[in-house]
Amino acid sequence: MAISFASATIFSKPSLFLQRSGLSLRLRFSSFSTSSAALHSDKFHAHKKWRHPVAASLIELGGVKISREEIVKDDPTNNVPDSIFSKLGMQLHRRDQHPLGILKNAIYDYFDTNYPSKFDKFDNLCPIVSVKANFDDVLVPADHVSRSYNDTYYVDSQTVLRCHTSAHQAELLSKGHTHFLVTGDVYRRDSIDSTHYPVFHQMEGVRVFTPADWEGSGMDATSYAAEDLKKCLEGLARHLFGGVEMRWIDTYFPFTSPSFELEIFFQEKWLEVLGCGVMEQEILRRSGRMDNVAWAFGLGLERLAMVLFDIPDIRLFWTMDERFTSQFSRGQLGVKFKPFSKYPPCYKDMSFWISDAFTENNLCEVVRGIAGDLVEEVKLIDNFTNKKGMTSHCYRIAYRSMERSLTDEEINDLQWKVREQVESKLKVVLR
Repeated sequence: MAISFASATIFSKPSLFLQRSGLSLRLRFSSFSTSSAALHSDKFHAHKKWRHPVAASLIELGGVKISREEIVKDDPTNNVPDSIFSKLGMQLHRRDQHPLGILKNAIYDYFDTNYPSKFDKFDNLCPIVSVKANFDDVLVPADHVSRSYNDTYYVDSQTVLRCHTSAHQAELLSKGHTHFLVTGDVYRRDSIDSTHYPVFHQMEGVRVFTPADWEGSGMDATSYAAEDLKKCLEGLARHLFGGVEMRWIDTYFPFTSPSFELEIFFQEKWLEVLGCGVMEQEILRRSGRMDNVAWAFGLGLERLAMVLFDIPDIRLFWTMDERFTSQFSRGQLGVKFKPFSKYPPCYKDMSFWISDAFTENNLCEVVRGIAGDLVEEVKLIDNFTNKKGMTSHCYRIAYRSMERSLTDEEINDLQWKVREQVESKLKVVLR
């Protein structure tokens, strides 16, 4: 489902072509094949000067080796940078001692206990999917903003990095699955701050009902599915957060009707936990399920893990620093993170005249591409339009390492590179 309840499908193009010794080797992507995570094994060395991570030239996804040139292309329809390619295959959600893996397994435990042997689980589906699967199959309108190159990573005009785990919904339904959970890494061009990152992780859940399920209940099919959905998810919230107060908010998603958001009152404030709803009948009809009704939900693992584990910055999920990784153990949900970084941020301002084509997401992509996880926040602090109709933006960039102090030399070097790339790539005029 979109937003936290996003929808994206599997890679529907039949193949990619890998050049091997002059031969064209036809390789098929299957969403059900095995993938091996590319783990970063380099240990943190505080005394070494930081260098931007170098993306591997070859990774393995869905049991198939993929070269960088097939994902990061010199193609006008491609906007996938090396910084994003380097995250493919890392699969943090499959690491049992990582906060995201611990949370995923806790959700699995809830479904295994309350619905024994009912829900099929998929956490290894290929994140390279078709535009049709990512948008069309889940009824995202043709003019929806999420389809834009400003929001989505396109491999080519017909292929994207999934924006949501719902991308696999249509295929799984068509293959006969009626109860399933899909967990995976999803990709969206986004702003830079402590709660946003261009790669994060979602879980999608779907349950399909037949007429035999609701007949005799005295309820129509939609009401029956909605009531079952709310009962299931209230139980999940109690499983994760304890005896909390809850409330349901009516909302809108293109692929469910009615649609809801579940909020809980936790740590003295209301927190959105997930989005959900009764699946649009058109999605079921296209999957050959004319007489069925279904519910679906989607949640962001980082969002919940940051609350449950008291993790203050989303960048920490990607660190290999043992001071972070050693704090978590398999099956230990809610262990509170003990901060180890007290390093101060360094702020650099940058002002420029923008063009009509300028977007903040494009700016953040440039900054991230140079500074990686050393950039903590990019924030618009001032803007004005002069008498000639020219608009100026001033952005404040916060640099801070989660692991060590940055030197003035490093920060100045990064900032000069950012300025050069912003001017050349975004066609702005620096002030």
